[in-house]
Amino acid sequence: MRAKIVRRYSEAFKLQVVSELDSGKLGSIAEARERYGIAGKMTVQSWLRKYGKEHQRTRIIRVETPNERDQLKKLKQENERLKRALADEHLKAALYESWFEVACEEFGVQDVETFKKN
Repeated sequence: MRAKIVRRYSEAFKLQVVSELDSGKLGSIAEARERYGIAGKMTVQSWLRKYGKEHQRTRIIRVETPNERDQLKKLKQENERLKRALADEHLKAALYESWFEVACEEFGVQDVETFKKN
């Protein structure tokens, strides 16, 4: 059985690889792994997270005023109120539809639409 080879990379080497990726000298992580013989699949990604340029990371920062926060809160409340109102209207529509079907059966009318018109 062969012994497992564990590679340790110096901080200077890690910084060099990350620097070349950040500057564009290396086009991709795969290219860096191939050029320098880095075996681990997530090794370079972990170096980038640790040493990479902060401005190249994708982050979303939302800046809002207190007025915007209040407005957003009011809009969310209004949205919930409208959802409840819509659900109520759906229930009413289903109730009326059922009522028309029962009324049609009572009066012996085959077509609900004709009954609604009369």
